[in-house]
Amino acid sequence: MSVQSVGQLSLPFFGSRAIEIEVSPAPLTSDAGLLTVREFDERICFTEQFRSALRDTRVPQLTTQTLLGMVRQRIYGILADYEDQNDHDTLRSDPVFKLIADRLPEDGDLASQPTLSRFENAVTIADLWRLRDVFIDLFLQSFAAPPTHLTLDLDAFDDEAHGHQQLIMFHGYYEQYQYLPIAITCAENDAVVLVGLRHGTCHAALGADDDLRYLMQRLREAWPDVQIHVRGDSAFGVPWMYDVCEELRLWYTFGLSMNPRVKKLSDSLLEQAVLQYTQTGQPQRLFLPAEYQADSWPVARTIVIKVEAHAQGTNRRAVVTNRPGWLIYPQACYDEYACRGESENRNRELKCELQSDRLSDHRFLANFFRLYLHAAALNLLVRLRQATALPERTLGQLGLPTSLPAAALDEPQRRKFFQRRRDQDPLREGFACTWRTRLIKVAAEVLSRARRVIVRLSSSWPHLEHLLRVSRAVLQVTPLPSPSG
Repeated sequence: MSVQSVGQLSLPFFGSRAIEIEVSPAPLTSDAGLLTVREFDERICFTEQFRSALRDTRVPQLTTQTLLGMVRQRIYGILADYEDQNDHDTLRSDPVFKLIADRLPEDGDLASQPTLSRFENAVTIADLWRLRDVFIDLFLQSFAAPPTHLTLDLDAFDDEAHGHQQLIMFHGYYEQYQYLPIAITCAENDAVVLVGLRHGTCHAALGADDDLRYLMQRLREAWPDVQIHVRGDSAFGVPWMYDVCEELRLWYTFGLSMNPRVKKLSDSLLEQAVLQYTQTGQPQRLFLPAEYQADSWPVARTIVIKVEAHAQGTNRRAVVTNRPGWLIYPQACYDEYACRGESENRNRELKCELQSDRLSDHRFLANFFRLYLHAAALNLLVRLRQATALPERTLGQLGLPTSLPAAALDEPQRRKFFQRRRDQDPLREGFACTWRTRLIKVAAEVLSRARRVIVRLSSSWPHLEHLLRVSRAVLQVTPLPSPSG
């Protein structure tokens, strides 16, 4: 990378010695940790499979940028906090981004913003259908053995618009012009299984039934005996979602709004909780299993109501479920639903940490493709987290009771377990910002020689051990055969 010569800049604040700033002629980068991610990507053929869904209609003789190279530019840029196409007008000369795209530091520059914009806008509906299948294929590959049970979480999240994109609309609840994407995530491995982009004022459950039908077809072709539990908040607790879950033989738990009829069912239980809290001074959580039929439901369904009394006041929540054991173990049924909060962390990572809210292309299909790029970046990080995590610590080693497995702990103990595990291994479930700080954002000098490329890191970088440990773990991953042969 060429660097223009500039004069020295002297800062006198230190007093006894001037602080002089110079420009180094060496090729430098601020994102050397991406090379470890690239090695992991190579071993699981992640971006190669993503690219296989796209059709290149350009004239080969007139192109200098490959589709795979541009896919990697965008996905790795999102991981490193460069979410916009504009960022690549400078990153296209970065030596590490060139290596990621299979070019040497002295080779020609990568794709510019206009080229990346044309790339995103060239995506067709057929490409998006194929990407859906690629996401499911990658999800199937993420399991070393067929699972016996899966928990799928349905979530919709607001995605504020930045301009005049197609199909943005003003949403009165969020008070903004927006899209309303949907995501299906898996609680067992944190992967985003499917994503969908929808207009800004649609019902939260719009299209979720069709997504489930297609996903169940694919999953059961691969794993005929898998038991699947679907969870969603009250926005997904609508009759057609109950119907499709029952049609597909799925267990489900959906939130239920606390309307006056549901509150009346739990009034006496709430009084009991308040009395017990007054007598003991200890927070109370009581549960009531019941049958309930809303006016819009053709049949009665089973619900679990939770009531709480504590220093902050009282609280009531309810869920609709068809899970076995709801009558005998209503607390376990409700607490398992409450664990879907972890899926909301995936949405937070996707929207806030990996900036999927920057869907700023004009065309709706281009923005749909952008959503796939951001979801792919998250899934690559999720796979890397799992492959490089330290061995699981036991409850006893973490100072917690060992009479129950971690999954069976009550909510406070479960939170303590996960917090102590994060303290032991901050990268295991670390958000994208944690990975950027401890692995990706590392300054390095990149030197290209005749037989090798040398990347020099600073020995004083405080997170060097993280990079070395993760890199060694990545080198132990068994490579998959390339889909391109």
